[in-house]
Amino acid sequence: MRKINMLTRREMLTRCSTGFGMLALQGLMSNRAFAEAPGGRELKAKAKHVILCYMSGGVSQVDSFDPKPKLRELHGKPMPVKVERTQFNRNGNVMASPFEFKKHGQSGLEVSSMFPQLSTVADELAVIRSMTSKVNEHAQGNYAFHTGFPFMGHPSAGAWVSYGLGTENQNMPGFVVLQSGGASIPHGGVGLFSNGYLPAENQGSIIVGDRTPAVRNIRPGQARQSQRARLDFVKGLDQKFIQNIGGNNNVEAAVRNYETAFRMQSAVPELCGLEGETEATKKMYGMDSSDRQVAGYGLQCLLARRLVERGVRFIELSCLNEGIGAGNGPNPWDQHGDLERGHRAMAHQVDQPIAGLIKDLKTRGLLDETLIIWAGEFGRTPFSQGSNGRDHNPYGYSVWMAGGGTKGGTAYGATDEFGYHVSEDKCDIYDLWATVLHLMGVDHEALTYRYGGRDLRLTDVHGRVINGIIA
Repeated sequence: MRKINMLTRREMLTRCSTGFGMLALQGLMSNRAFAEAPGGRELKAKAKHVILCYMSGGVSQVDSFDPKPKLRELHGKPMPVKVERTQFNRNGNVMASPFEFKKHGQSGLEVSSMFPQLSTVADELAVIRSMTSKVNEHAQGNYAFHTGFPFMGHPSAGAWVSYGLGTENQNMPGFVVLQSGGASIPHGGVGLFSNGYLPAENQGSIIVGDRTPAVRNIRPGQARQSQRARLDFVKGLDQKFIQNIGGNNNVEAAVRNYETAFRMQSAVPELCGLEGETEATKKMYGMDSSDRQVAGYGLQCLLARRLVERGVRFIELSCLNEGIGAGNGPNPWDQHGDLERGHRAMAHQVDQPIAGLIKDLKTRGLLDETLIIWAGEFGRTPFSQGSNGRDHNPYGYSVWMAGGGTKGGTAYGATDEFGYHVSEDKCDIYDLWATVLHLMGVDHEALTYRYGGRDLRLTDVHGRVINGIIA
């Protein structure tokens, strides 16, 4: 009969002691926040967080960050170059900007008079004046910007960042969309914040900062102990189901979503409770403004800073549209008529809050690790639509970034003398996201997910890093 060698407890501990550290490491590494960023080439991360200030509707580049004196010279005259077909094709003559441009900061970056507060932080802005889009309609443009594809079904950039880098806070999702004061989702709907085919825990979670509860259905309905027991029971059933079918990423992601939602019940009220913020800080963000739009957007910017402090990877802010009196509902920068009034109102809404966000992050030592993006889906024409509006223009427009390893006080690329077509260093959304991922230490070509028989990525089969704006 074969003799079985039994280990004593002391012998077992001696042989296995070196494995306990590996068990602990395995637990940590299961959370991508503690793991290396995916990628073939080794990249040094300059940014840990992204704040996307999305200007839905199409901001006019020639009225904001791309001054064109030629338009004033030709104001009221027919365009001297070929005019491409526009969204509504009711095109007028050359229209000069009603706003004045001046140089600001040590860099001398030119900024429109629409942004008196942002001009005070001009040396932090890296403006890309040569952005383009392949689409010319809002819903398609919004999807193209957020996902790289002009239709729903693909993951949002925030979902890709969450998937690639994980979260630094187990009590909060990695991708948060902030709203306040009647903000609405841009044309395209909640699919703009979707996880697509990525695991469900990477989808954007919408937090409405001035509503109770701030997240729908995230409110305890029973005693915490009873709720914990109920959740554990459901989790047990889910785990048995997963075992029976041999594993399922979607079900596992749903389980993780339940757990995150449970922990958010205490984390979200703490986030939105501003008792620890000074009145001076709130004032810096414009929260004391009599204009509800400014105060509402200021709240989002302050919450964005608080989310950064809590380790959230990707935060998107939403423009407000109640009471603007111009624009197109979910796309409040969309002025096909009365552009001066509409753009002035929207600029006033976001100017002080975003400038306050940049200054606050810098004061707290967080700007270097936080990348702020200011962008919309396309620009606007240098000629009028009707008498005083502008139609959509995907052939050349401006966006900017700040912090997170970017080179402040920079104007990269150029459009022609009319601000119509890109004439130098053409960029597209794939280049923008390739640059964002690069700054976060991720090789955009290596961050992939196999779906439908191919390895998909945020930049599809395109994208180059825009080195000219990197410090």
